[in-house]
Amino acid sequence: MGLNTAMTFMQTWQRLKTLVQTELRQLTTINPSNRRWQMAFAAALATGLPLMVGAYFGHMDYGLVSSLGGLVFLHTPNTPLSHRMVWLMACGFGMTACYALGVIGHFFPALLMWVITFIAILVTMVCRFYRVGPPGSLFFVMAAAIGAFAPGEVEAIPLKVGLVTMGALLACLIAFFYSLYVLRLDPPEPVAPLPPPTFDFVIFDSVVIGIFVGLSLALAQVMQLERPYWVPVSCLAVIQGATLRAVWNRQLQRVLGTGIGLLLAWALLMLPLDPWGIALMMIALAFVIETAVVRHYGVAVIFITPLTIFLAEAATLGQGSPAPLIEARFLDTLLGCLVGLAGALCLHSPRFRTVVGAQLRRLTPSRLMR
Repeated sequence: MGLNTAMTFMQTWQRLKTLVQTELRQLTTINPSNRRWQMAFAAALATGLPLMVGAYFGHMDYGLVSSLGGLVFLHTPNTPLSHRMVWLMACGFGMTACYALGVIGHFFPALLMWVITFIAILVTMVCRFYRVGPPGSLFFVMAAAIGAFAPGEVEAIPLKVGLVTMGALLACLIAFFYSLYVLRLDPPEPVAPLPPPTFDFVIFDSVVIGIFVGLSLALAQVMQLERPYWVPVSCLAVIQGATLRAVWNRQLQRVLGTGIGLLLAWALLMLPLDPWGIALMMIALAFVIETAVVRHYGVAVIFITPLTIFLAEAATLGQGSPAPLIEARFLDTLLGCLVGLAGALCLHSPRFRTVVGAQLRRLTPSRLMR
């Protein structure tokens, strides 16, 4: 008995050791990248220039809203100039529309979860139909969620939507001049024809993703979290992994990166920053993020965390201790990642896809299915 027990213990210990080594290898792997620094710099300008304009005119809150539109630059494809500009303008319209729906949903709290669910489903369907690459539907849903929980009056809706539109237009302008430069260095990729859409990839996955994004927001509201907008964003960031292994890696990297990033955010929040300092710091953070995200997602999340805190809260910073804000962000991220992981388990379960997919097919017009 003693020998068998010792052998069982050694086997268990060996499996545990192998598992830990595999996880550490996944966490520490740095991916190669050929992304030029000019791209990261242009992306930082697209989100940072609206903040500098807001600081100049003494309306930092306007600059923060407009910088959401600047996130459109991150969807710049490596295609010929004519195609990429049309693509970016379409993304700019989508970003503005999502933010407008979120701002309108703010005045209907009982319907807010359904609004975010609808936006997540629709945007994910469109992104999958047109094969939009990373970050996919993430920033569209983030803009809607931030708009949904931003305080304001009904009369301010046109102003806010206009500010996001101006930010998206500025991003398109920066992308135009950036493209004129970079296309002289690297030839563009040809515009690939879209593969035929499939029911599972476009419709089923989008519906499941949207439902779990809405469920994460509903849980945040039930738990009465002070800043629930970040829960569905974290959920969507995790659930979109191509495989269950990719989802687990992203969930783990996001939680660990957020934990370290919150320490960085705490240190930055303790600095005596004025509006100009905040704008310059966010430009620097955006540059580091776009340089790191293609190499290691967890490292990028360390800098994404303070950036998003300033992006959503900069207008009210300095009005109290940063401790409640730091604690709320970690709880939001943890809850969103857990719901996203649960959604990924369903999404990658053959039995779940068979049972639920059959029911969803009955509700889908036959012309949309392949």
